[in-house]
Amino acid sequence: MLAWLLGAALQLGQPVLWSSHTYQLLLLASAVGMTVLVLLRGHHGLQHGLRLFMLCCTVVGVSFASVGWRAAHFAQARLPANLEGVDLVVTGLVATMPQLHADGMRFQLQVEHAHGLQDQQAVVLPPRIQLAWYATRWDGERINLPQVYAGERWTLATRLKQPHGLVNPGGWDAELWLWEQGVQATGHVRDGAQDPAPQRLQVTEHHLVEQLRQSLRDRIAQEVPQARWAGLIAGLLIGDQAAIERADWDVFRITGIAHLMSISGLHITMWAWVAGGLVWWLWRHSDVWGMSWCLRYPAPWAALWGGLLWAVAYALISGWGLPAQRTVVMLALAGLLRLGAVRWPLRDQWLFAAVGVVLVDPWALLQAGFWLSFVAVGILLLSTPPVVASPVMASPVIASSVIASSVIASPVIASAAKQTVGKQSSHLLREQLLISICLAPLTAVLFQQVSIMGLLVNLFAIPWVTLVVTPLAFIGAIWSPIWQLCALCLQALCAVLEPLSQVSWAVWQVAAPPWWAGVIGVVGAGVLAAASRWRWRMTGLCLMLPCFLWPVSRPPPGHVEVIAADIGQGNAVLVRTARHSLLFDTGPRFGSDSDAGQRVLLPLLQTMNERLDTLVLSHQDSDHTGGALSVQQVQAQAQVLTSMPYDHWLAQTISTQRCQAGQQWTWDGVQFDMLHPLAEDYAQVLSPNARSCVLRISAHGQVVLLTADIEAFQEQALVKRSKAQLRADVLLVPHHGSKTSSTEIFLDAVQPRWALFQMAYRNRYGHPAPQVLQRYIERGIAFKLSPSCGAMTWRSDAPDGVACEREKRRRYWFSA
Repeated sequence: MLAWLLGAALQLGQPVLWSSHTYQLLLLASAVGMTVLVLLRGHHGLQHGLRLFMLCCTVVGVSFASVGWRAAHFAQARLPANLEGVDLVVTGLVATMPQLHADGMRFQLQVEHAHGLQDQQAVVLPPRIQLAWYATRWDGERINLPQVYAGERWTLATRLKQPHGLVNPGGWDAELWLWEQGVQATGHVRDGAQDPAPQRLQVTEHHLVEQLRQSLRDRIAQEVPQARWAGLIAGLLIGDQAAIERADWDVFRITGIAHLMSISGLHITMWAWVAGGLVWWLWRHSDVWGMSWCLRYPAPWAALWGGLLWAVAYALISGWGLPAQRTVVMLALAGLLRLGAVRWPLRDQWLFAAVGVVLVDPWALLQAGFWLSFVAVGILLLSTPPVVASPVMASPVIASSVIASSVIASPVIASAAKQTVGKQSSHLLREQLLISICLAPLTAVLFQQVSIMGLLVNLFAIPWVTLVVTPLAFIGAIWSPIWQLCALCLQALCAVLEPLSQVSWAVWQVAAPPWWAGVIGVVGAGVLAAASRWRWRMTGLCLMLPCFLWPVSRPPPGHVEVIAADIGQGNAVLVRTARHSLLFDTGPRFGSDSDAGQRVLLPLLQTMNERLDTLVLSHQDSDHTGGALSVQQVQAQAQVLTSMPYDHWLAQTISTQRCQAGQQWTWDGVQFDMLHPLAEDYAQVLSPNARSCVLRISAHGQVVLLTADIEAFQEQALVKRSKAQLRADVLLVPHHGSKTSSTEIFLDAVQPRWALFQMAYRNRYGHPAPQVLQRYIERGIAFKLSPSCGAMTWRSDAPDGVACEREKRRRYWFSA
């Protein structure tokens, strides 16, 4: 089983896929080798250890080849490049319940047929695509979107592109998520005056599970008018995590109970136990109705199958997430072993569950939830003596492993339920302390933070959510007025959590350690859990320490590092010296409830454990200030320099100072000079672009020029008054490469070695303009584009190259 997991992990590390035939040949060779070794298992010529090693190698080969074959076959259906940006009419089934947001909705469509809008020629699309349907047009006009339900057949005018996500240090891999979902094209619904009107063709009986989930969500929204509490109930009942507001997720993350506010192993196990107990009771009393079911099939077996079927049904309704998959696999395995009168150690069942999840979804190995879920259970299984609490009081990770190893509604559970309150509390405290300490290295690697408050909060949040809130959410599915009571219980919980999340020491922030330090930390957690002597426990703690104390990598004194983040259509550049940091612009808003600050910049800063000294908002355009509020709320200590007028709403929200030519300061031997705008520019009526802050950074003779959105007139003015200062090694291309900037006279004055283009993939503005790009090519200026490079990193102590995050993290699911 370990060899199978290793083979899958090795394949996921491939930057480029091999051909499908190569994987087939490797699979065949490994299968033949495995067969030969199995046939020779009684041969005395091979030592047992050597035979076991060779068998494991063949298992690694089978696993590697099978996952690679699946990936190669799936990749063949990727959207052809010649169909990107082409207007198409697509007919298909809505495969998922739409995810609603303030600006519209997003859903997946199972494609049936498609043709070009102009030429009416049939085209072949991937089997599943993801579409966004916006309620706001490009001109700002709001429109009323129709109700869209899972299982409906629609004909829609669309414009598609290959899956493409933002790639940044510490950022979320959107392309991996789309790959796992089976999505090979994304796009939006076009409903302009020149486009065919969207048509609902019929309601079908396909995707019944998604239809049920959507109907439950709609009922919750009707019964609970407050969107906040309705979203939390939907998250607990049907796993609709997108319905939970970002502010609430921040509170749950800080207080360490995010695992409780989505479908967890405990929720599924608890309700499987309830269902099994109900079946057991009905089966034993069936003679009352003259049926005598016990004579046909034993009551314990009926209870087992009843609980397992309920667990599968609930896992499907909840969205089939990783905790649900793990729990169902463990429950199914426990049931099969019970039926076969076979006793497997809990640790073997745990490992088998991991293999089962990877067989269904190999890419789950790259999800944080996989490691948190299975490492937590593994830690508890290693603990001696085993930490076994009452099933109804246990945490999500221990409950599923303990109950999965028992018969549903068995006497073991019944006796556990009779434990004294004091003993239950003692078990719960030990278990929570063990989990909090031993998972800390993993959370430090995955999230660069450890919730100190989580130990205290989970002591009351686990029983409150598990025994009160979740049952009320379930009962509400039968009698919806109960959801009002559930909402009141959630309000009470949040009333306690919100003040606790504001405590300064609630979270311990750390820099992202390397993966190998995380492995050592997890090994240390295992040693701590398994050890019975203090010397070994201290050894385990020492192995965990590097995850918490890993030093932040910074430029040496006198040098500077520049990271141009991959933030779509906008600017955001992080500048770091030996002890200071500056953020130049904060990227765009992606919608009324999402921005580059929250989605990109804060994870980037958290990965580096960065504390900003200065935030420069070059001008007021939303593609440069969209993430400002999100960043400022977390980095409130940063001084803000900007050219936006004082009456601008953002300048009235946060404290700002004007950026102005002549401002200068030095950090760690690195010189910073503001070159634009002039003081008199604020007295004139100029466009926001014309007043953009222009910052020059000099370190050991290497110069970086950050120009924001200045245009031709400002470029010429800069050349006239400060040509000598414009010579630079790295240039942030003005205005994303628009045709109104990057004039010949300006480029001849700057003569950059590197030019960094920040813009969105296939953006609607056509940046960079072809004639502008040609000017850089004619002058021999090397350039990088964020859509193909991801985050772009340059250092003055290694000035000859620009590192691309897409190349550093290259994987085969990345778009070409």
